[in-house]
Amino acid sequence: MTGSPTWPGKGGPTDETQERAITAVEQVRKREVFGWAMFDFANQAYTLLIITVIFGDLFTRVIVGDAPDYRLGNLLWSVALAVSYLMVLIAAPVAGSIMDATRSRKRFLLGSWLLTVFTTAALYFVEPGLIVFGMAMIVISNFGYAIGESFIASFLPDLGPPERLGWISGLGWALGYVGGLVATAFALALLGDVSAENFDRIRWVGPFAAVFFLVAALPTFLFLRERGPRRRVQRRLQLTMGFRRVGRSLVTLRERPGLRDLFLSVFFVMAGIYIVISFTFIYGSQVIRWDESTRVAMFVVTQVTAAIGALGFGWLQDHLGPVRIYRFTLLFWTVAVLGIFLTPWVSEQLTEWLHRPIEPQQVFLVVGAMAGLCLGSAQSAGRALVALTVPVSEAGRWFGFWGLAAKAAAIFGLMGIGLLQLWLGLANAILFCLLLFFAAFLATLRVRVPERHA
Repeated sequence: MTGSPTWPGKGGPTDETQERAITAVEQVRKREVFGWAMFDFANQAYTLLIITVIFGDLFTRVIVGDAPDYRLGNLLWSVALAVSYLMVLIAAPVAGSIMDATRSRKRFLLGSWLLTVFTTAALYFVEPGLIVFGMAMIVISNFGYAIGESFIASFLPDLGPPERLGWISGLGWALGYVGGLVATAFALALLGDVSAENFDRIRWVGPFAAVFFLVAALPTFLFLRERGPRRRVQRRLQLTMGFRRVGRSLVTLRERPGLRDLFLSVFFVMAGIYIVISFTFIYGSQVIRWDESTRVAMFVVTQVTAAIGALGFGWLQDHLGPVRIYRFTLLFWTVAVLGIFLTPWVSEQLTEWLHRPIEPQQVFLVVGAMAGLCLGSAQSAGRALVALTVPVSEAGRWFGFWGLAAKAAAIFGLMGIGLLQLWLGLANAILFCLLLFFAAFLATLRVRVPERHA
């Protein structure tokens, strides 16, 4: 049985940390881990097919279609995503506090899941020129998806002992990338390329992603348990109670600089990651000017390396220390972003040195493998660090703040890149990510995981 952890900078264990010690999980709950991880498997169909690979490219180049540089389309895509994340920023901490108070995490997760499924299916009706309708469906569907991320993450502390949470978190991310690989492989094979000529087929990407998410997430609701007796709270009091708990959490953050800095680091790293997720395939199309075969290869490479990164770094996190591995992934990200920016120059240098043509898209694939390793590892490590640092009984509230930090970051990052690419062009604006990942690293200098005594 683990004893009470000691919070950095505090005189001793608080009531919250004592409660964490009492409720700590002593063994991995395998059936629930499978159900929990299947939600990551399922929701990657949305983030990949809609945000990253297909619909984002379709929106900028076909729905908006302001050729040749697509700067208006890029900006509107950033705005739609930023608005959805603003909604999550406002709702997630309050919803998390209500979930803790009423023991209703599973019901909130169910609602976000169904909202995402129905509005994603409605993307079928978005046609060239229907820009406002398309943005509205993206705002609502991405809100459901994004807030669901914080809901599902709040179950993580219940799934196993603290020393296994890094591996469990990594398993979820890895299985998520496998799910994304399966969903997108079928979608690309069935729906074809993103083009105006192929619009009648490619528009089915919304219903396809919705059905995949609907079916693949069913094990989550069959196997994942809601712990503790359900508390009856009048609906008119839930919102007030939620805001009060958020207020107490803000006071707690002022008293725990390590926890505050962790959320600040999450803010910076997720700002960079949301840019990469939302613009990688747009960047490949507009800047690298890759062909269809390279686009498919990039998708496969990033999914496989992201799964390897999530599992491998999750294991390393449990054995070498979560903070150390998290910092390493942030520095690795800066190298990957620099590689993205230098891809055309590296292509020219390799062509000169090897005396044969090396295309930018070939170099971009190698850089994509680096980014994939970073993508899986950084997100897994950040989520596990939060699970290790907060009381089990208040996981909903603190993962609500995790969601707040991530979605505030998304707004900041996406609006930042959207405005910068209007001024500098997308090729130069990508360096914004380098600054974000380095800032995330600096923010971890005071972060410590609470000590646990045998």
